[in-house]
Amino acid sequence: GKRLLLAEDNAINTEVAVMLLEDKGFQVDTAENGLRALEMFSKSPEGYYSAILMDIRMPIMDGYAATRAIRALSRPDAAIIPIIAMTADAFAEDVQRAKDAGMNAHIAKPVDVDQLLRLLSLWT
Repeated sequence: GKRLLLAEDNAINTEVAVMLLEDKGFQVDTAENGLRALEMFSKSPEGYYSAILMDIRMPIMDGYAATRAIRALSRPDAAIIPIIAMTADAFAEDVQRAKDAGMNAHIAKPVDVDQLLRLLSLWT
């Protein structure tokens, strides 16, 4: 019953992720870019989302900028909501860049569903 915010610009990736996550009992809201994810999070009630799954390469606002903007919001949950990077960029420097932007964890695409579920269990 936990609600997730999925920021992903690829429609097929979004559809697959939503199907897999809903099958595991999550409620999933989607944003097609980082700016939309920022808007959705900032307009939601405090504690509404249990975690954010953030693609890195998106139009309008990428995942790094969106994460920094979310962390800078003046609401208590902005500093503590788990943000998990989901990206094809899986080198050590990519993982570090995600952490430097304020993300809690990093998972490489194509996403291993069991690994994603373990991360969500750990962080939510």
